Amino acid sequence: MSRPVQYNTKVKPAELPEGYSGEGFYATNFDKVVGLGRANSLWPLPFATSCCGIEFMATMGSNYDLGRFGAERMGFTPRQCDMLLVAGTISKKLGPILRQVYLQMAEPRWVIAIGACASSGGIFDSYSVLQGIDQVIPVDVYVPGCPPRPEGILDGILKLQEIVKNESLRRRTNPVYKELMESYGIE
Repeated sequence: MSRPVQYNTKVKPAELPEGYSGEGFYATNFDKVVGLGRANSLWPLPFATSCCGIEFMATMGSNYDLGRFGAERMGFTPRQCDMLLVAGTISKKLGPILRQVYLQMAEPRWVIAIGACASSGGIFDSYSVLQGIDQVIPVDVYVPGCPPRPEGILDGILKLQEIVKNESLRRRTNPVYKELMESYGIE
């Protein structure tokens, strides 16, 4: 009988951003403080349609415990979430629904495409399957695999945390970002 694999359950605390400290005070950039708060309190919205959803469930389980990374509160309504986790095959009929869910999410919002099907259509190169969710919504992080292991999903979330932590508060008003949203038909 094999023993279950033990993973390091100690997560190091969030590191303070660069700043100036003295006796009884700490001063830093406002963008960095907000980024640190956002990165360590992401509220995930799972959008799972097939086998990648099962791997995501394993990621939420006690062996991997996504809650250690600041994403403890799983939301099932888009208005309360800021991180969309798309796991599985998305048909062309489901594309507009995925887009509607994305538009209903709180701003700022981020997207992770979990698995080969969400990233590129996977093995389903057919007329009915969307060849990547980036055809209907912008994607921040792609997690490869068919299906990806829970470690891969955790790595994708850690990469998204780095993006969120370093994102400027002014990014969403940037002309480049506005142009990206307009290319998707999003105001």
